[in-house]
Amino acid sequence: MTNTFSPAHDYFPLEAPARSAAPRVRYPSPPAGLRLLRGQLKVLSLLAPGLAFRRAWEVFCTPRRLPQKDWEAPALADARRRTVTYETGPVAVYEWGKAAAPAVVLVHGWEHRASFWRAWVQALLAAGYRVVALDGPAHGASAGKMTTLTDFGGAVQAVVDTVGEVRAIVAHSFGGASVAGLPVRLAGGQPLPRLVLLSTPIGPRAVAGRFADFLHLPKTFVEQFAQYVQQATGRTAESFGAAVAGPTAGTERVLVLHDEDDEIIPFAEGRQIAAAWPGAVLHATKGLGHNRILRDAAVVQAGVAFIG
Repeated sequence: MTNTFSPAHDYFPLEAPARSAAPRVRYPSPPAGLRLLRGQLKVLSLLAPGLAFRRAWEVFCTPRRLPQKDWEAPALADARRRTVTYETGPVAVYEWGKAAAPAVVLVHGWEHRASFWRAWVQALLAAGYRVVALDGPAHGASAGKMTTLTDFGGAVQAVVDTVGEVRAIVAHSFGGASVAGLPVRLAGGQPLPRLVLLSTPIGPRAVAGRFADFLHLPKTFVEQFAQYVQQATGRTAESFGAAVAGPTAGTERVLVLHDEDDEIIPFAEGRQIAAAWPGAVLHATKGLGHNRILRDAAVVQAGVAFIG
């Protein structure tokens, strides 16, 4: 196992905990691979619980390398490309706009890539910003097969350290969890002027609970998860929550964008993050779900206007 803990899996159908109810999403007939994995974990949980946890952890930390969509290559065609050295391997970085302009850093979610921000790039350039996006560890053109919240957030920190003046960070889902959960900070302890969080989960325990539900894992998985996080990092799982760690970074203004019909991360979690973060603004949308919120023109406009 790796020595840090893993991300909020954007692709897992879920049944949320009672405190943050969300629609129950289930396959009418689960794929054969999913049925096999569930069966393997069930047997391992009975015969070798420790091995079952290690196998579940491996799944939890391993993003799928999904095929590139037709629009992705054009989305990055005019970007300046470089890599940033990080402990998990080279991190791919893409940049647009004038080098002297203040930067907006874009952080994608689980199993996404920098190209998924295509709707934001031109709008931010038109507003006069430099745009910097990255492929997180084990995603896109960056190195790695497995990643964790701390790995991912550490890679974002490594990129931010190379950027110069940062006006804002915009992060989606697992990207938001990593940016807020570490949290990522600016050089010299300067406060981040603006942070925009889209479809961000409240914390690791909620994510682990949904993951366990999806794979039909024993109820003990969440406690094993929490214990492992603390052993590996010296911090409790709760301390990495967006509403717990995030406010310690001293960000000047925070915008929480979350769809009421989000089928992956319950809207209630976005509302809880906004309520717990002093001065945060909650912008609710309707009918966009977890991923379409990224490319909605009105959402992009609201985000760019907030960054100011």
